[in-house]
Amino acid sequence: MSTSTSSPAGTAGEHPAPAQPPRRTPDGPPSPSSWWAGRSGLVVPAVTAGFSTYLLAGALTMEIPEGTDFPGPAFYPLLLVVAGYVLSALLALHYLRTPEHPAELSERSWRTHSDWAAVAWGAGGFLVFALTLELLGWILAAALLFWAVARGFGSRRPLFDLVLALFVSSAIYLAFAVGLDLTLPSGILGGGF
Repeated sequence: MSTSTSSPAGTAGEHPAPAQPPRRTPDGPPSPSSWWAGRSGLVVPAVTAGFSTYLLAGALTMEIPEGTDFPGPAFYPLLLVVAGYVLSALLALHYLRTPEHPAELSERSWRTHSDWAAVAWGAGGFLVFALTLELLGWILAAALLFWAVARGFGSRRPLFDLVLALFVSSAIYLAFAVGLDLTLPSGILGGGF
């Protein structure tokens, strides 16, 4: 008993139909129109490399007095240059290897908004920091800034945030004063206004 089945090759003497490319389903990924599709993130490593080049030019043309001890004033900018170039290369490699195609628009619309309370806490904290830095000194003014930014980011533990802010601002003050031999304003804690 034989059953009739169609053969992909057809009958003798007929040529097979050319293979059709697979059709794209509506849920499938979009086909990129050019090599640049999904690689707009390459702008970030380009800007980072440009900024690093600017820092490199500044560090190399910096006038350094003779007899300056190591590490000298050009050392830290050169560290930032190296870090910037390494970061640029890693980001560029990421975007070249795995382009990020924008997701298909879904039927659901997302409402976006700005959190103006967070912006006000951050901007207000910076304004208070700038206006009171000489009077209060680095430790207290920076602690208020850190506390305001933490509050703007949504922290609801004011006492913990204030203690942590005082610790961080004191550590930064010590790092500049002892480690780098640079003075930050001491304000009322140093006895001066």
